[in-house]
Amino acid sequence: MFQIMRNGDNRVDLDLAGKLDSDEMQAVIDQLTKQSEGISHGRMLYRVGELKMPTLGAVAVELSHIPQLFRLFRQFDRMAVVADKQWIRTASEVEGSLFPGLTVKAFDSTQEAEAEAWLLH
Repeated sequence: MFQIMRNGDNRVDLDLAGKLDSDEMQAVIDQLTKQSEGISHGRMLYRVGELKMPTLGAVAVELSHIPQLFRLFRQFDRMAVVADKQWIRTASEVEGSLFPGLTVKAFDSTQEAEAEAWLLH
């Protein structure tokens, strides 16, 4: 399950939960690309619910779109990741360091207000 929504001129909110298969991963990438059109110096609020390991097909789709994802994430300066699981918060900050110019900060789900405030700076 996922939902991607444009939230103003320079922000996208992404909610993700469950298990992604290849079709859903393709849909996430397509919708994220569409909702991010025209954004520069953007902000992203990425809420991760109860997430299960994606299928191998989903991973293959994501890997095949790496160049597109690098271009996409260059449009954003900040990404706040809100998740209950510590491993997701840690992995998101490590992954974020791979994207030049993007600062990723992770928050527990009880800290969503802090994540929102951080995105504003």
